[in-house]
Amino acid sequence: MGKTIAIANQKGGVGKTTTAVNLGACLAALHFRTLLVDFDPQGNASSGVGCERDAVEHSVYDVLAGRVSARDAIVGTTVPMLDLIAAKTDLAAAEIELVGEDNREHILRDSLADVVDDYDFIVLDCPPSLSLITLNALCAANTVLIPIQAEYYALEGLARLLETIEMLKKSLNPGLRIEGMLITMHDARNNLSRQVEDEVRSHFPAHTYQTVIQRNVRLSESPSHGTPIITYDIDSRGARNYMALAKEFVERNRTEEGL
Repeated sequence: MGKTIAIANQKGGVGKTTTAVNLGACLAALHFRTLLVDFDPQGNASSGVGCERDAVEHSVYDVLAGRVSARDAIVGTTVPMLDLIAAKTDLAAAEIELVGEDNREHILRDSLADVVDDYDFIVLDCPPSLSLITLNALCAANTVLIPIQAEYYALEGLARLLETIEMLKKSLNPGLRIEGMLITMHDARNNLSRQVEDEVRSHFPAHTYQTVIQRNVRLSESPSHGTPIITYDIDSRGARNYMALAKEFVERNRTEEGL
């Protein structure tokens, strides 16, 4: 049975989509069957793996609405072993439409149930909010990976996300746990970056990845070319960072889950 990881932080601009796309691609490159689910109405994870959103026949919104199965919405990507369920702007409508549904927080979990066994990992890219869409992702996930940018106010709002995770553990998803904290947008030459890293590691020593994602121009460029960093520039610092993260992620899971 595959493991489902939500990439979440209600603060915008912290590297959620960059992490979802590139962690997913690197896991696939390590020969793990991986499904990337774009669960953000902006659809940036979809375009980040080369999917033309206007050409998408079935989106994650269609899956939530019960129009198609998750299996029928899956498309391949240019990265071998990496599949995608794409998002379009119509996903924003789900926020309103799900409110009146029975078992509304578990619609995504139930929708993905028939494909979980087809993958080693399912990576969910969440929107920058603690909305009903995000709650669906957290209820579908086994774990949460939290990107934290190495900038001022890095920990702003994090307490609320952790409170939400604890609330869900008590009621809707008892097995949910934190996969890890990932420091992003790090600049080793910058005193503030080093201070933020020290603060995160002091607050969450057991959860913070040793790998940090450094600022990198090539990493910033790759989404505009519709490809993950490992296929855009395999020799770049960004590619090395995300491959290191994927290897650390796998090693942690091998120890904890017996991969």
